[in-house]
Amino acid sequence: MTDADPYQPRRGDGGLDVSRYELELDYRVASNRLDARARVHATAQRALDRFSLDLAHLRITKVLVDGRRPERWTHRDGRVLIRPDRVIPPGSALVVELQYTGQPRPVVGPWGEVGWEELTDGVIVAGQPDGSPSWFPCHDDPADKATFGITVTTEAGYAVVCNGRLVSRTAKASRVRWVYDQPEPTASYLATVQVGRYEPLELAPGPVRQVAWVPLRLREVARHDLGRQPEMLHVFEELFGPYPFGEYAVVVTDDALEIPLEAHGLSVFGANHLDGRRGSERLVAHELAHQWFGNSLTVAHWRDIWLHEGFACYAEWLWSQASGGRSADVLARAAHDRLARLPQDLVIGDPGRDRMFDDRLYKRGALALHALRRTVGDAAFFATLREWTRRYRHGSVTTEAFVECASAVSRRRVDEVLEPWLHQATLPTLPR
Repeated sequence: MTDADPYQPRRGDGGLDVSRYELELDYRVASNRLDARARVHATAQRALDRFSLDLAHLRITKVLVDGRRPERWTHRDGRVLIRPDRVIPPGSALVVELQYTGQPRPVVGPWGEVGWEELTDGVIVAGQPDGSPSWFPCHDDPADKATFGITVTTEAGYAVVCNGRLVSRTAKASRVRWVYDQPEPTASYLATVQVGRYEPLELAPGPVRQVAWVPLRLREVARHDLGRQPEMLHVFEELFGPYPFGEYAVVVTDDALEIPLEAHGLSVFGANHLDGRRGSERLVAHELAHQWFGNSLTVAHWRDIWLHEGFACYAEWLWSQASGGRSADVLARAAHDRLARLPQDLVIGDPGRDRMFDDRLYKRGALALHALRRTVGDAAFFATLREWTRRYRHGSVTTEAFVECASAVSRRRVDEVLEPWLHQATLPTLPR
């Protein structure tokens, strides 16, 4: 656990360290009606006479703490404040159960509308960075990782895709119950539910199973445009270390989406990202790379988001070279030339919440990695990436931890290399 993230000032420390969420959702697509129950397994971080969870918009109908009614609870401004009927000692385990209902909608904030969103015929959940409270009560802090069990019951004819392994699918009359289990620690914003008229398309049976969930009309174009993803995963395993989860899913919505998005163990693309020519293959690489950088290794604070986006952007360049396209060095120098013509007013090591998704952060983060690679050499650089993903697998990371890891592996101080890229606004010169 960490202190409250300054980029999310309204999501303070609720007093809990959550270990598991068990979510049971009954959802009706046509009316966007959700009736749900959440069981939140947690540990008290200190002696608690009160604690809180984040939940937006939806109406709570029942709250229990270890099966008992609390002395009092309130729900306002997106926060559920609970006063238990006794003081909970520090280190004590507890289970908080909440029943809630309503029509979920996105959270509106500095990053626009984020979270549960209706499609033309279905649902997409895009939680980054603060959309999780749009559909379940949580401690919405990227550093508080937990396992998930997600059960969704909805109308027959729709597929439901969630994080983790599909445990069971049970049809009863006109409704179907889908049960998923996610055993690896997961940041709340990476939990997701996708509902649509999708059919499964097997991309690779193993050793890491890869499946795409796509509308029937897009099946063949998806087979082509995602066809090199198994090879991509193999390349990334050689460069980054073993794939961190049991399987990998891709959802392609029937709607167009502005950008693809990652979730834990899966990625989501819009129909517009498939063109039959692999025109968005760099984005396929980007979202796959997030499974290592962002999903297994997740920032403790959002100010370090370059550790997600810079690494995923650099993976695009690495895949380009591995698949016979332009080399990472050529792409890096082209990106540097473009950045040199743009304003030099962004410090990517702490960009501020309003600019944490600025495209310059993505490219400059990738350039920081390329500068490190050019300085320490390929052997030390890729050994650093593999040690980085091994050391912090399923954990929380910081820029300081990466600098320490890279210095230890390369046996030289790399802070002198990375400092101007991460903590100065002026664009440094890229090493030859």
